[in-house]
Amino acid sequence: MSEVKKEAVRSEGAVFILFGATGDLASRKLFPAIYSLYREGKLSDKFAVVGVARRPKTREQFRSDVFHSIHEFARYKGVETDPEWIRFAEHFEYLSLDTNDTEGYGRLNAITQELEAKFDIAGNRLFYLALAPNLFGSVAHNLKAGGLLDSLGYHRLVIEKPFGFDLASATELNEEIRQVFHEEEIFRIDHYLGKEMVQNINVIRFANAMFEPLWNNKHIANIQITLSETVGVEDRGGYYDHSGALRDMGQNHMLQMVTMIAMEAPGRLLPEDIRDEKVKVLRALRGFAGPEEVAKRVVRGQYAAGEMKGAKKKAYREEDKVNPDSETETYYAAKLFVDNFRWAGVPFYVRTGKRLPAKTTEVVVEFKKIPDNVYLAKSQNLLPNLLVFRVSPLEGIYLKINAMQPGSEGTVIPIAMDFCQSCQVGINTPEAYERLIYDATRGDSTHFTRWDEVALAWQFVDSIASAWAQGSGELLPYPAGTWGPEAADRLLGEDGFHWWPVSGQEESDVIWVAATPM
Repeated sequence: MSEVKKEAVRSEGAVFILFGATGDLASRKLFPAIYSLYREGKLSDKFAVVGVARRPKTREQFRSDVFHSIHEFARYKGVETDPEWIRFAEHFEYLSLDTNDTEGYGRLNAITQELEAKFDIAGNRLFYLALAPNLFGSVAHNLKAGGLLDSLGYHRLVIEKPFGFDLASATELNEEIRQVFHEEEIFRIDHYLGKEMVQNINVIRFANAMFEPLWNNKHIANIQITLSETVGVEDRGGYYDHSGALRDMGQNHMLQMVTMIAMEAPGRLLPEDIRDEKVKVLRALRGFAGPEEVAKRVVRGQYAAGEMKGAKKKAYREEDKVNPDSETETYYAAKLFVDNFRWAGVPFYVRTGKRLPAKTTEVVVEFKKIPDNVYLAKSQNLLPNLLVFRVSPLEGIYLKINAMQPGSEGTVIPIAMDFCQSCQVGINTPEAYERLIYDATRGDSTHFTRWDEVALAWQFVDSIASAWAQGSGELLPYPAGTWGPEAADRLLGEDGFHWWPVSGQEESDVIWVAATPM
């Protein structure tokens, strides 16, 4: 096995108690993330993992599952006969447990204590709930009743989205969890906040004097955020038909990226100060005067049958476990406003959907154009400058500016200086779950959502959902493989803007100039 450079900073030793250990999330993301942290020296040798699920399984079967998960999905590949892999696997135990079996939590506590003694772990316990949200509260109470919160170390609860279905259910869920855990012990994951380029947004903003003075309504014309998926609902028809694009993506990923773009610089680089600034953005989001305004500023759509890369795709209503008369949106676009001194009047256009032509997440910052009646603008068609953050699947940034075409006599064309981060680092760029698990073990809650963030986001989304329930805004069909309903284009067109091409779309009017790091 090739050597990996060890990092000096290690997380404090802990027992990871992973509920839902036989699920897809654990296999694809969590086990590979833990292994990568181990290989890079970010995980203390004093750690253990207890996989918890209903399915009967021996310790050896569980370790074999972990190996195959890592072999298929991890950045670093394990070799079953390698001594380092064997040492890693020895830290894993398994318990078959029905989450409602209160007596079973006593057995879980006993196993945890044995592992703490074996690996000299000082009572730190991190509970990761890769479960349905309706189980969060009962599991939290059973952990307390089973004595798992009686150890002397820290106790942290990591929970996945969705956190509730609306504000009322989220509030009820939060109150139930808070009966057991303090707010500072609760780590609500939005994996988009773990993505390197999302975290890089504020570095680009606040670490470069060429951008921060321009980051306001005097210089920025609009912001565009695209989160597009090529897949349909796959095997999630039952869940998705209850949720829809607005709740599945809009309440969390979309609004979190809006806060990262719009937040003010925190006074201190402390988690609570940073999250305070994000909350201020959510509080400044302009609401809707009524269903009529929702219809004007929000577009909802549902994919119909279509063709993608030569393959026919069926309509959403034809998918498994989907109501044939479903009114659930698979696409939504909206025009948002942050009504504060910095952003007043600047539209934030957001869109997300399934069965779109390209899979990508990008943020486009469009700067205001040079006035049409001055200097070169009189004779040239000058395009606005763009700063683009590519979040996934490619990671990087590019800046589009106007320059003279080589070999011409004064012809001005747009060129783009492009930096592809994932091209430089390759497949071994850290994955979002690695960063977030690492942060949770260190108690760094910066990139986790605080309760007031969750509540304000639900409050905003609920106002849209309520208007739709009252019949506001027609559910518009769009063929699979297209960029959504035409109404989404008109949303920008009425303001004199258009959606800029994203990764995977043709942009023939740009000359690309590679920008490599020094």
